Amino acid sequence: MTTEKEIIYVGDPMCSWCWGFSPVLHQIERDYGKEAPLRLIVGGLHAFDTDPMNEQYKATIKHHWEQVAEATGQPFNYAFFDREGFVLDTEPACRATVVVRNMKPEALLSFYERIHKGYYVEDTDTTKLETFLDYAEKEGIDTKAFAEAFESEAAKQETMEDFSWCQEAGVTGFPTVVLREDETMAALTVGYQPFESIKPVLDAWMSGDLSVKKQVQAAQQNDNQVVH
Repeated sequence: MTTEKEIIYVGDPMCSWCWGFSPVLHQIERDYGKEAPLRLIVGGLHAFDTDPMNEQYKATIKHHWEQVAEATGQPFNYAFFDREGFVLDTEPACRATVVVRNMKPEALLSFYERIHKGYYVEDTDTTKLETFLDYAEKEGIDTKAFAEAFESEAAKQETMEDFSWCQEAGVTGFPTVVLREDETMAALTVGYQPFESIKPVLDAWMSGDLSVKKQVQAAQQNDNQVVH
């Protein structure tokens, strides 16, 4: 019986470590996507924030950006921190991603990266519908249909379901990559890892040398053997 495999990527389009991980994500999709399709789930890193960023908050976020830039080599435009009164709410960017996932799944990774670049490099407001309409048009998506879907209760609900999935799955940080083998799941990485670090595990999983099911079963057996 054939085992169904899927790679689940959990991230947020306005998460700096996810931007740092972006080249790795594309490499995973290129090298393994045919055998194990990639599913993107949005995490809602700063969803529904309502307070404008103060100077202390900006300093904290800027420090994160500097850490990501140093660790990954990804570019950042620090002009963002000159904004006044910006509210860092990532729900709209997550919802826009969900809309594209439904409307044109083959454009999903490209659209997701456009939000990354808009926020981190191009100093664009990636909380506004107008920005997403521009990106959708560039991906060949009808902007009127996109706007209707973006404002719909269905899109808002599906985005919340993604956030709930993250909580129920115990996702504690972004990016997280999960390997699914039929109904069994195990984390490949929680947080940023370079491609070279995860490639051997992916290769072993694809070749059948590594079984997620067997790994999880063995871990559960060990837990059951522990005397409490």
